Amino acid sequence: MRMRRLGPDGPTVSVVGLGGMLLSISGRPPVDQALRVIKSALDSGINLLDTSDAYCLDDQEVGHNEKLLTRAVEGQRDELTILTTVGIRRPGGAWTVDSSAAYLRSSVERSLKTQLVDALDVALLYGLDSRIPYEESVGALEQLRQEGKVKAIGVCNVDADLLRRAESVGRISVVQNRWNPQAREIEKSGVLERCTETGMAFVAYQPFGGTLGAPTLTTLGKLSDQARRRRLSPYQLVLAWMANKAPTTFVVAGARRPESIEDSAGAGAVEFDTDAIRAVENTLPQP
Repeated sequence: MRMRRLGPDGPTVSVVGLGGMLLSISGRPPVDQALRVIKSALDSGINLLDTSDAYCLDDQEVGHNEKLLTRAVEGQRDELTILTTVGIRRPGGAWTVDSSAAYLRSSVERSLKTQLVDALDVALLYGLDSRIPYEESVGALEQLRQEGKVKAIGVCNVDADLLRRAESVGRISVVQNRWNPQAREIEKSGVLERCTETGMAFVAYQPFGGTLGAPTLTTLGKLSDQARRRRLSPYQLVLAWMANKAPTTFVVAGARRPESIEDSAGAGAVEFDTDAIRAVENTLPQP
């Protein structure tokens, strides 16, 4: 597993991480299987995990995923880095954005208790709340960082303009956006380039296109042929392409089975040069 620094002055973590959402939302596996998934990730060299208090069925079980992770990583917590997304509510199972300063603070305080830590490793602002100035939301996380309740902050689902606005009020270490073979806008938006320029970590989520996109991945162009030629699974090929695309990129892959995350972790050791990256991209839909 290759390792690199998460942000300009962050910890050194695995280029492939485990996304916890699938272990806690609708369609989730039994608890014992979910715990095996997390332990398989750790055994495979992954030390970057992604969670949120909103990874649950509804607002009656907020913190479900954080509790799973906390239970699974007991005794190893100090060796791991956990990204915690805040600013999402789950009323009745719906997904809504709440980026108010008060809710962000309460979410961070709750996550500190759930994760049994004094400071969150990284707190990520989920997205723009149309009711609240974006700078106010980012500023609220920056205040929590200055208070020592979070070690680093980041933003999710941003374009280049939102990222600039975030940087104007907070010390942004991590950017997390959707990126997969059928959603390649990030390659043209300027965000990836900005992360490379500044050393901010870029963390891709939904690298296979989510639960609906993953089954169709092997039908994209000649992707499967490329994977066979390189003795990789199509999923490993995609993750390796992303991890090698820029020097500050990371990828978090979801999983419901231990075998899935073990396969994904295998991509972390793969190194591609410029020609290999171009060859993979020639098999994909253009951005």
